[in-house]
Amino acid sequence: MKKLFITALFLSTLPAMANNTALQQKLSEMGLRNIEIKPSPIAGINTIIAEQGIFYATENGRYVFDGSLYELTPQGTVDVASGFLSERLASYEKEMIVYPASQEKYVVTVFMDITCHYCRLLHQQVKDYNDLGITLRYLAFPRAGLNNQTARQMEAIWTEKDPAFAFNQAEQGNLPKNLKTPNIVKKHYELGVQFGVRGTPSMITEQGQVIGGYLSPKDLLAALQQQ
Repeated sequence: MKKLFITALFLSTLPAMANNTALQQKLSEMGLRNIEIKPSPIAGINTIIAEQGIFYATENGRYVFDGSLYELTPQGTVDVASGFLSERLASYEKEMIVYPASQEKYVVTVFMDITCHYCRLLHQQVKDYNDLGITLRYLAFPRAGLNNQTARQMEAIWTEKDPAFAFNQAEQGNLPKNLKTPNIVKKHYELGVQFGVRGTPSMITEQGQVIGGYLSPKDLLAALQQQ
């Protein structure tokens, strides 16, 4: 009986598997790469996670659209993609440069670029953020993309034995001379694109919400308290 149930369950998944294969082929023909297909809360619509960002598509692949999909709940507006992107963000914790607050109240992940003026301003105030109970975690996001010197410099920083020290040195103008192919940085950059990051600094809250642009320590605390 158990064997018959497992067989029936497997057979019931075959149409979905076939549909996903056909959809993945169509999306690949569009130029999307590293495609992952997940169900969305809307019947007949799939969530598409790709290197280029988040998309939504009908199951037959006839219609594809990008942008945010929101769920209106009694607690407020929720971006449908924030849940699984937050899970993906958590898997990058070992690659983050972390400045922990001793009395942590909030954790904010910041996409940073070592050539960004406002990133430098934010970094100069790390202690002020920490004193307000805000832990900062850095990921790399070279604004000009991956095929440039900044991306290779950031790869060198993130692969140092002490990335935090290397980052501090870079922010003081002591940039690494041993450039590296951006492998870790490529992962960070693609995750940033999926979150909708377009510039730096961009902050991701624990709820997966994006705060674009620089905020002073007190302004960031106020924004976090409102969530």
